[in-house]
Formats: sequence, C-alpha cells, structure tokens
Amino acid sequence: MQLGFGSGALWGERTDKAGSGIGPQQFGVLQDVQIDWDYTTKPLWGQLQFPVAIARGQGKITGKARFARILGSLYSDIYWGLDTAVGQFAVSELEPTTVPAVSTYTITVTNAAHFNDDLGVYYAATGLPFTRVTTATTAGQYAVNPTTGVYTFSSADANAPVLISYTWNNTTTGKLITLTNQYTGTTPTFKATFYQPITPGTPGAGGDVVPTALRLNVCVSSKLTMPTKVDDWQIYELDFEAYAPASGIIGYFSTVE
Repeated sequence: MQLGFGSGALWGERTDKAGSGIGPQQFGVLQDVQIDWDYTTKPLWGQLQFPVAIARGQGKITGKARFARILGSLYSDIYWGLDTAVGQFAVSELEPTTVPAVSTYTITVTNAAHFNDDLGVYYAATGLPFTRVTTATTAGQYAVNPTTGVYTFSSADANAPVLISYTWNNTTTGKLITLTNQYTGTTPTFKATFYQPITPGTPGAGGDVVPTALRLNVCVSSKLTMPTKVDDWQIYELDFEAYAPASGIIGYFSTVE
C-alpha cells in the first residue's frame, strides 16, 4: 500500500527565460507543500429540487510552499523575474564605538569605504537616540557625510560610547537583486517538480522508497511572504498557480500503485 510521509521535496525552474545562470532551484528545508485542484460545477435543474445533471466548468490549480532556507536566486528567478548580481545590501546594526576625546570629534565607521545610508546613533549607556543635524553643536546631536561614512559629534559628547547603525554595499559576496518597477503584465513563469519518496512500511519495517511525483509545466507565483517571529524560525511562503501551455500538457502525476 502506497502512503506518504513528510514534506517531500520541491524544485522550481524558470521557463520564460533561458541562458547562463538559469536553472532549477530547490526549496530548501521544505516544511510543507499544498497543491489544490479546483473545478467549478454547473448543475442543471428542472422543476424539481435536485439537479438532473452536473457538468464540470473551469478548473484551477493553486499551490503553496513553506520553506526555511533563504535563497536569493530562487526568488529572483521564479517570483520577481529579475537577474542577480554579486554583492549584498548589508546592514551594520549598533556598531559600538566611542566619540574621540579631542577635536574633530569624528568617527569613521568600519565599512565607511562602501557606506550607503545612515540608520541612526544611540548612546551606549542609556539607549537614548541622537538627533541628526547638519552641524552638531550640542550634546545628543550628530552629522554624517553620506559620501565618506564619517560621523561628526559635538564636543559635549567627547568620550561618549555610542552605537551606530548604517547600511553599506558589500560588493564581493552574496547575491543582490535590484527590485525595479516593471511593466504591468511582466510575468515570470516556472515549472514546479514535487517529489515525495517515502511511504511508511509495515510495523517494524521502517520506511520504503515508494515515490509520488508531480510536475506542473507552467506556473506563476502570485505571493511571496517573508515572516519573522520572536523565538522562532523564519519560514518563507510562496503561493503559485499553474496553467496549460500551448501544448495543452499541464504536467504529469506519477504513483507506484
């Protein structure tokens, strides 16, 4: 008897574009997949209470996948339909440092050479925020040069331990997706392949490799959810729909029995 157990595996491969760097991407640390097949039905009534016939109307295939691995190339390929570049939009959060004791009371942050944007300054001792101004003249004020990544403070804050947050451009590692405002109707497509290899065996026999497989040839993703939660894992969620290509072959469903 064929049964299924566990989340299985899921791959997505972009189909509206070919070339170097375009290939299958696996949904990592998959939590669950749900595929729904829905048809409308059209009952035919006469003068009595119950229909004399029912016919199927339009059909719809929708899917939802929840997964934990954060993979930029997967999102760029099958959701945004954009290319990736080497690099990261990086964040330095609450970088600890101290205002110098002497003029010019300036701090050059660690990643100043690739500085992008300021995210604020706080007193390390109290957690109170500084106020950003053009020229720092009193305690609790700072100015920042966005070109050089140099922060300037008032002499009143000499020797004060501070925490600085900012963004910077990492140009050497990671994947960077530049999110652009594309034309309405721009629709990346992908083929989805689901595989469930395990069915529980008879008592004491463990699991057997008795696979179930599903291929949907043309899919479009409608929603990508990026949730966070205190004291829990970040589980991403991707919603998608499938439709029939010109060949009329929506896909394949394979079982052992």
